[in-house]
Amino acid sequence: MKPTLSDDVIENALAGRTTKEEALSLLQAHPFELFELADRLRYETVGDIVTYIVNRNINFTNKCIGNCGFCAFKDNSGYILSTEQILKKVEEADRLGATEVCIQGGLLPDVDLGFYISIIESVKERFPHISTHAFSPMEVYHAARQSDMEIDDALLELKKAGLDSMPGTAAEILSDRVRKIICPGKLNTAEWADVITKAHRTGIPTTATMMYGHIETMEERIEHMMLIRDIQRQTGGFTEFVPLPFMPYNNKIGEEMLRSGRYVTPGMEDLKMYALARIILNTHIRNIQSSWVKLGKKLSQVALFCGANDLGGTLMEEKISRSAGANNGEFMSAQELEWFIRTAGRQPKQRNTVYTKMFDAASPGKVNIRTV
Repeated sequence: MKPTLSDDVIENALAGRTTKEEALSLLQAHPFELFELADRLRYETVGDIVTYIVNRNINFTNKCIGNCGFCAFKDNSGYILSTEQILKKVEEADRLGATEVCIQGGLLPDVDLGFYISIIESVKERFPHISTHAFSPMEVYHAARQSDMEIDDALLELKKAGLDSMPGTAAEILSDRVRKIICPGKLNTAEWADVITKAHRTGIPTTATMMYGHIETMEERIEHMMLIRDIQRQTGGFTEFVPLPFMPYNNKIGEEMLRSGRYVTPGMEDLKMYALARIILNTHIRNIQSSWVKLGKKLSQVALFCGANDLGGTLMEEKISRSAGANNGEFMSAQELEWFIRTAGRQPKQRNTVYTKMFDAASPGKVNIRTV
């Protein structure tokens, strides 16, 4: 029989003080006790509302100077979208009711900060009402280095150009041991935290992500979440946390895993990660997002009972996960997202990027402002 959760562990979880040792012990408990605790914390934090956003992913290039061993997206004989091509995609998204475009791409060798600023300015000039959620910490780091600028100054220029928020990607696992193996050319843990912290202090909110299920240990996953919690205590700038299971197909790290008989993370392990994220981040980050692209639609719905309260976006065009072997689609309509939410017994709400506005999809013109 698995050990039951102690009163001390539950009390610390309720207070947002879960320790590394307690997090490890939670993984030894019966899974449904773990899920029940996470679901309780979810309910006490956000109630039965489950959110989603109508958005579009725009990956402006798949060319990249990086050498990440987990990447299946990079193709140096690939494409670079022109500004007009990007704007056409934004126009299509706007016509379909999107409130956000998420813009990211590979690292180009011959561009500086001006390249990134021109994208944001062009989008904002034509679509000022669309939220620009763009450029990972690695992209900002690359742009600043190419322009011989301080990170603070680069972020300030991007904000002035109209950057509304940033995806907290390029985090992978925030362990330098892991990063030296899977992404040796990427910014290290301290540099990632530095860019994120400075973005928050510049007034640019971000998400936080964790790509797990490759070479990292369980302790390193927990340390990653605790670093995210520490940054949030300092800045309050994270809007959500998104656990992302690694897709081991069409990439070097994945090929090595598959040869050794290891495959994509089992569903129960994924659900435990969502539950653990809710527990570790309780009282610090309100929103835990379940990635339907990574988990699949049905398991994403189950994650709503394991601490998650957001199903992410419609996406409209998702390339990076698809290239790594995800086969759950690259678009899900708002109507289908709401179906999965309602059939889980929850209340669907469309949201904006930073969770400060929510409204019913049936009445998109009626926006109910809700400060969180």
